[in-house]
Amino acid sequence: MITINKKERKSIRSAFGNALAEVGRENPNVVVLDSDLAGSTQTKLFANEFPDRWFDCGIAEADMTTTAVGLSTVGKIPFIASFAVFATGRNYDQVRNGICYANFNVKVVGTHGGITVCEDGATHQSLEDVSLMRGLPNMQVLVPSDCAEMNAAVKYAAKHVGPVYIRVPRTNVPDVFEAGHEFDLTKAAILKEGKDVTIVTNGETTAEVIEASEILKEQGIDVEIVHLPMVKPIDSKSIIDSAKKTNYVITVENHSVIGGVGSAVCEVLAENYPVKVHRLGIQDTFGQSGDFDNLMKYYRLNSTELAEDIKKLMEEK
Repeated sequence: MITINKKERKSIRSAFGNALAEVGRENPNVVVLDSDLAGSTQTKLFANEFPDRWFDCGIAEADMTTTAVGLSTVGKIPFIASFAVFATGRNYDQVRNGICYANFNVKVVGTHGGITVCEDGATHQSLEDVSLMRGLPNMQVLVPSDCAEMNAAVKYAAKHVGPVYIRVPRTNVPDVFEAGHEFDLTKAAILKEGKDVTIVTNGETTAEVIEASEILKEQGIDVEIVHLPMVKPIDSKSIIDSAKKTNYVITVENHSVIGGVGSAVCEVLAENYPVKVHRLGIQDTFGQSGDFDNLMKYYRLNSTELAEDIKKLMEEK
């Protein structure tokens, strides 16, 4: 069982920027485009090393996306980065028809995903980006949970031929995986085995679910934790196998419960192993301004509230 140390949080955005620089050293065809947010997205770390391969497109996300498409047609591997609400929403048409329709080799990176954009408020808190991206043919969707997994996600995207969406939170995150962990992002990771309930999660909520499972263990509830870094294509087998073991599934995500991990898991189980699923996340509402701790508590996504809600659901089952 992995132990979470919230006192040692690291910048997952910096991990993204450093990973970009690393793949840039390995492959001269990697280029990066940003929309006047290099400090926020941390693409500046790539720009510092490769100024001739980094392009600031200004506050013009649609132009950035179509420029990346053009670069991909001449053998470049473009990563485009902006806030998730802009990278997936403002230029959805360009991602759909410019990148995915022709299956161009462009990587879309949405930083500042979920409610944990915090004080920037509802307009900047993308709660539907995973839903938008996983609905597109040819697009793969990754939601890493810590810095090491973010590094693995960027390297995977650079090698994969075709569109990839990577979601990056704004906040710092604790380590989830131990040093030296070998990542296979195409598979779900069983972080804890259990017999009473399966919890499927990813991103920032993975650490919260791990802590919640320790609270629930003291209350006699044995949780199985399935971490799902790749939402599309989804690892159906791991979800089905865990559901067969526990016969009850709860999903947890820093995203709307409509269209994200919860919906993806429901689709898998409805077709293969019908079992009760309860979705915890943002309940079809917009976010609001506030600090990290208060927002996580208000939307009941921190470990304490998750443990309370999961226990209540288990009692009602």
